[in-house]
Amino acid sequence: MFDKILGVALAAALLSAGPNPATAQAINSEPLSDPRVRQAIAYAIDMDTIVETLFEGKAIAADSMLPNGPFKPDGLNPYAYNPDKARELLAAANWDSSRELDMVYYYGDQLTADLMATLQAYLGDVGVKMTYRKLEGDVGAQLTTRPTNPVDGTSNIAWDLGYGAAAATALQEYYNPYKTGGTSHTPSDPNLDGMIDAINATADPDKQRPAYFELQKYWNTKLDTLPLYYQQLFIYESNKLNRNGGSYGNEQYNYDTGIVNWTMEPDANGKQIMRTNTAPPQFFELPWANLGIWITSKVVFDKLLSADGSLSVNGGQLAESYSVGADGMSASFTLQDGLTWHDGSALTVGDVAWSIKTALRVPQIHAVVENTFTSIEGGQAYRDGDADDISGISTDGNTITLTMSKLDPNMLLTFTQFAILPEAHLGDEDPLQLQQSSFWQKPIGSGPFRIEEVQMNDFVRYVPFENYHGGVAKIDEIIATPSLDGDGNLLKNAGAGQMDYGFTKNVADVAALEAMAHMRVIAADIPYTRMIWFNKFPRK
Repeated sequence: MFDKILGVALAAALLSAGPNPATAQAINSEPLSDPRVRQAIAYAIDMDTIVETLFEGKAIAADSMLPNGPFKPDGLNPYAYNPDKARELLAAANWDSSRELDMVYYYGDQLTADLMATLQAYLGDVGVKMTYRKLEGDVGAQLTTRPTNPVDGTSNIAWDLGYGAAAATALQEYYNPYKTGGTSHTPSDPNLDGMIDAINATADPDKQRPAYFELQKYWNTKLDTLPLYYQQLFIYESNKLNRNGGSYGNEQYNYDTGIVNWTMEPDANGKQIMRTNTAPPQFFELPWANLGIWITSKVVFDKLLSADGSLSVNGGQLAESYSVGADGMSASFTLQDGLTWHDGSALTVGDVAWSIKTALRVPQIHAVVENTFTSIEGGQAYRDGDADDISGISTDGNTITLTMSKLDPNMLLTFTQFAILPEAHLGDEDPLQLQQSSFWQKPIGSGPFRIEEVQMNDFVRYVPFENYHGGVAKIDEIIATPSLDGDGNLLKNAGAGQMDYGFTKNVADVAALEAMAHMRVIAADIPYTRMIWFNKFPRK
């Protein structure tokens, strides 16, 4: 396979270099801090051929961190495969051909291992040695430990190149971590800081767009991180499932799929049972960091607002109505009357306020959620432990009002993804130890399905919540087996007729599922970019 890929790529060696040649020099003693080296690596890799061969055409070669769409400018350099240009840039940067780059990754699938071998061959062809290894143990610490001095300090990570991904709920997520001090691998850049501030300065898409254009053009030349390809999401369903008009979209997060109206072909006992995965192996995860991966996040926990498949707000969920101040510096949400938790107790604005405050004290929450809550007046001081309450949260009857200290362009998006939890069951817990609560052995929510039975590391059985505000679900049961979003047992279970719904990003799974007569696969374009990080800090 690798010989085939490299052979095809070499035949295209004289493709145009494109616009935006690198003009800057290295910013410190680390050669990877020289944009010419990073551009050379980009020119050395033939992503078009990799997509058509390794990925069987089920990915899109990237020319920006942002996915294709209205927020991407025309004329970005695609870094079309050009090994001669790569060698020219390396020579200009005085690249030491004896230097061996250490590439790390954290995916366990065979496709990633094949990609690593392919990248190694491409880089070796232009005189860049590369080894690769899968990270084990505390992967987060190995990837993200930041230098003490983000301007001209030394690296606290032990790798040169990192292969990973960004799956964004909001487009700012692609760039916000690159502000000074935000990453383990990118030194301070005041120009970049200003451009990142600009994309966060307004909630108006028409005003955001030119700021995104400027940022992407700047990034396209510097390549602080190299975008490789946009990964598609593949939703799979058995022919026993009927969505009855329900929509398709970004299944990694929460949106209105219309699941209460889904139906299944009845079994021999007349029951409608849907089988899926992404149940927990040992405990249910607090749903404030990985917002929508787990089936529990989709069917057990409700949110204030509802989103469509593209994650745009399309109305209320727990909230009957909502409003945002003309300047974007306040928002009010009025709950529906008569809301209850699965145990029959009342769901109130007190639960909403408690959930927001508690999320600011737990060890880890999603970046978009954190930005919204720390933008509330007094939110950052509360998170830092410098205040005992959040001054910007007030309640009146069924209404909760948030007053902001700074504008958050994704405030409403947050409330389509943030799960409200019951204060009565968790209010006495230490937020720092919230995940250790016994509540997470069989949690109580307010969504369309409640948890009926849990056999950890075996299955979870969900049944319709009879008092759900959106109507009683038509499916009698959901039975979910444990897995992450990459399910090693997917093909076995699907082949045995034990998988009716889910999603995957594994191309090998897609081909096998498409070959099963009783399964269908729906491709969804999502903001999910695979990339190579460059460690640009000097080594100790």
